[in-house]
Amino acid sequence: MTPDASSSSIERLVAVLVVIFTVEAGKLRILLIRRSADPFKDHWSLPGGRLLPADSLAEAATRRLEVETGVTDVFLEQLYTFSDLDEAGSIAAAYWALVDPNRAKLPDRLEWQPRWYAVDDLPDLAFLNGNVVQYAVTRLRNKLAYSNVAYSLLAAEFTLSQLQQVYEAILGRSMDKRNFRKRIISLDIIEPTGRFSGQGRHRPAQLYAFKERRPVVF
Repeated sequence: MTPDASSSSIERLVAVLVVIFTVEAGKLRILLIRRSADPFKDHWSLPGGRLLPADSLAEAATRRLEVETGVTDVFLEQLYTFSDLDEAGSIAAAYWALVDPNRAKLPDRLEWQPRWYAVDDLPDLAFLNGNVVQYAVTRLRNKLAYSNVAYSLLAAEFTLSQLQQVYEAILGRSMDKRNFRKRIISLDIIEPTGRFSGQGRHRPAQLYAFKERRPVVF
């Protein structure tokens, strides 16, 4: 086999998957696609596809994110490379992204339909994609403890209650309001905007913003 033929064979075996998270109605959710072709026709799977010869992994992941949500200027990071998701041993380079649900615009199409699913209520997934989702959820929860990645799930301005709801949805548990606010303020990753939310029957809540809308480790 010539070097060029060997390279082409490897390229055909590489797929790129994107685990796209959002938080909506107090739930951590991921985007799934209903497959319209075999194998696993009518099953749900993560968005993805074969890596094109001219693409880098990051380019392929970014394009898939844009196709499925309409956004690219969000948190997107390589997750892991899997080689045991199908019987053929294909290589799947997985990425994960965090998207504000108010910005995501899911495509309206008759085939390969997208849908948000709560991570604690997933259907049976094709290609052992459940293993990828489980790994991504663990990675997200761990990263939340030492970085500001929650910025990508929120609007530019938000209340502390909205921020706490995002943390609780990701971690899957309730948090003490006073302790949460004390901890977040001490991290110095958000700042008050001087504006207030006009929603609700109670007094307006102060609005905050992340000091950096890019990944920062603390």
